[in-house]
Amino acid sequence: MSDKPQKPDKIHGIAHLFAAARYSMAGGQRLWGETAFRHQLLAGLCIVAILIWIGAEMSHIVMSIILVGLTIAAEALNTAIEEIVDLVSPEWSLAAKHAKDLGSFAVFSMLCLNGIFALFVILTTLNWI
Repeated sequence: MSDKPQKPDKIHGIAHLFAAARYSMAGGQRLWGETAFRHQLLAGLCIVAILIWIGAEMSHIVMSIILVGLTIAAEALNTAIEEIVDLVSPEWSLAAKHAKDLGSFAVFSMLCLNGIFALFVILTTLNWI
């Protein structure tokens, strides 16, 4: 046996990268089936479009895009929590309710942050405050 560390197989690493991309695409397709996700994505795109239309600073537009992305990530995690809870606890339970409520609260918090930030940028860009 050789004590030398073996070089990672580049082809094997690339295969893992493509597999991870396929898993992510499958998750995206699953998330697309959620009406709440589609509404959040549409609202986020509208906010970004409004910020561009009123001439907001580029840093504000980028921050808004980041917030929308984080909201989408929170929605994906919330959907994953709901899927797991439904699998593990198909009957009603208080713990399952709490898990789902906490996931929903995370998404709600992100939606509030998006709205507050968009309102702030709009009001300051238009010199209303």
